[in-house]
Amino acid sequence: MANCENKNFAYDEMMVHVPMCSHKDIKKILVIGDVSEDFKTELAKHECKDVTYSDNINLEGVYDIILYNLESPDELEMANIERILEPTKGIFCTKASFIYKDLEVSKKELATVGKNFWICMPYSFGHHTLIFASKKYHPQAEIVLQVSDLLTDCNYYNTELQNASFVHPTYITKGITGIAKR
Repeated sequence: MANCENKNFAYDEMMVHVPMCSHKDIKKILVIGDVSEDFKTELAKHECKDVTYSDNINLEGVYDIILYNLESPDELEMANIERILEPTKGIFCTKASFIYKDLEVSKKELATVGKNFWICMPYSFGHHTLIFASKKYHPQAEIVLQVSDLLTDCNYYNTELQNASFVHPTYITKGITGIAKR
């Protein structure tokens, strides 16, 4: 039986594994905001070991994946993220408002985050919604199965859940049409 002592295992696993299993060539990762040791354990399940932890985005360098573990960023923060995210294939993942609770707030967050991305989609699980934004990789069409199917010791994440978390009821899908980029 899996160890479920971590009460945030679903959040930790979905924040980490969805972007990590969608990008095909990860060299550098930036994690912004406070994270638990369990979150770091999930990151350690992946080959990329060049991980920077920071409380803010006032950094130099270029990152393939940025995991933003703070409330949804505003336009100024997104400009800084754009400055340090790999320009052709970077992935950005952030917390968002729970889309089932307030669709209008979620639409504003999607519009702010998605401005400079080809793909910008909300994904939901439990009582969480995150936003996946990418310059190249699609989180459903380009799952790296050699990574996602071989992850061990996950309590929540699996390849099928990655796909399913991007599927929402019709009223939400209609509500974000033209804002979300699929």
